[in-house]
Amino acid sequence: MGSHVSKQMERRKAISTEKKTLCNLQGSCSETYPGADYRPPDRKNWMANLNPEKLHINQIVWPGTHDSATNKIGFPFITRPFAQCQSLSIYNQLVRGTRVLDIRVQEDRRVCHGILATYSVDAVIKDVKKFLAETQSEIIILEIRTEFGHDDPPEFEKYLEENLGEFLIHQDEHVFNKTVSELLPKRVICVWKPRKSPQPKAGSPFWNSGHLKDNWIDTDLPSTKFESNMKHLSEQPPVNSRKFFYRVENTVTPQADNPVLCVKPVTNRIHGYARLFIAQCVAKGCVDKLQIFSTDFIDEDFVDACVGLTHARVEGKA
Repeated sequence: MGSHVSKQMERRKAISTEKKTLCNLQGSCSETYPGADYRPPDRKNWMANLNPEKLHINQIVWPGTHDSATNKIGFPFITRPFAQCQSLSIYNQLVRGTRVLDIRVQEDRRVCHGILATYSVDAVIKDVKKFLAETQSEIIILEIRTEFGHDDPPEFEKYLEENLGEFLIHQDEHVFNKTVSELLPKRVICVWKPRKSPQPKAGSPFWNSGHLKDNWIDTDLPSTKFESNMKHLSEQPPVNSRKFFYRVENTVTPQADNPVLCVKPVTNRIHGYARLFIAQCVAKGCVDKLQIFSTDFIDEDFVDACVGLTHARVEGKA
């Protein structure tokens, strides 16, 4: 019992120290960077407002959501706080400016997060198609993966193609150098990551796991995650020379050995430091490597931070 209490005290001290480290960094460093003052006039159509004929796919800093379809997961006030990473529906996330969705599925095509399941992936597809119908020039990266510990849903590629086929941008590495207008009317880059089924191949309507990479660090320590994100990003090729998307996630996650297990208070330890991260990328000379930037509980300022840097790239200022 005594050792357990001692360990918990050490964990709380580490968290407090790391929160202070980020706070001090924020206080001592500028959060300005090229495009930091830009605010999109219409977040629902922010790609259209940046001129699809000028906006290249490899210039975009894509605002993404982590565990995107968890707004209704579990039971309210009981299990939901332990698994919910977004409070908005998929449609409302897209309207707010999200352009990368992280969807995890289980055998019966229901969305899940670990052992908890929520609505069918049908609801995700419906929201995506509703958004596409209401816009003309917005490109979405839809990542769908089979959750750890589950088998792939049967005939899932067939299901996706039947429902999204007219919008799918086929797997082709030339896409990275194209403008948004060159891809239209196709609108969705669908990255399908099965656990046991064969990976999609070149020319397929779907992109494979090699085209969307990250270096996930499972920690609830905010400074540790911030520094790890910076380290791994700095090791990547610049966006204009690589043929895959690379994601940085501005999140920390609850740990079983810590008494705070609800997602929101834990992820709030790093949530407000997205602009600081971008500014530090500039200071450390790796802002040309930043591409997908994801978060829990996405908000307007996070979207604006990403769109602002994208705007600066289009204008040749970053």
